[in-house]
Amino acid sequence: MYTPPSLRAAAAYKTVGAQSGVIGADPHQLIVMVFDGLLQAVNAARGALSRGDVAGKGVQIQRAVRLLEEGLKGGLDEKRGGDLAARLRALYDYCIGRLTHANIRNDAAALTEVVALISPVADGWKEMGRLQGAQQARTAQAA
Repeated sequence: MYTPPSLRAAAAYKTVGAQSGVIGADPHQLIVMVFDGLLQAVNAARGALSRGDVAGKGVQIQRAVRLLEEGLKGGLDEKRGGDLAARLRALYDYCIGRLTHANIRNDAAALTEVVALISPVADGWKEMGRLQGAQQARTAQAA
């Protein structure tokens, strides 16, 4: 199959852009990127489902599950995170179950539920980063 050079270049640029973002990111920013990717994947699965694109839905749900498993659950430290880490692990496991259900049953409501459950956690993580950045700026000004 022939891919025009402009599309290949755009794909390469997109890949390099994502890699550059990861290379320059601190651990907090990496988690924000995982949350963003997760929500994008679930929303893309919703779009694919509404278009009747079963294969596309499956690809996006698989991507979302991997981000939950490897990106978010994999980063939890229950020794240091205690009850919060355990609760997040339970939430992520529940979301994986709902994504699996959505994939098998073509259930858009389950995808919507995952977005509703993950969005507040993602927003809280982003807000924590903003507060941390503001605190660092105040500390730097005081020095």
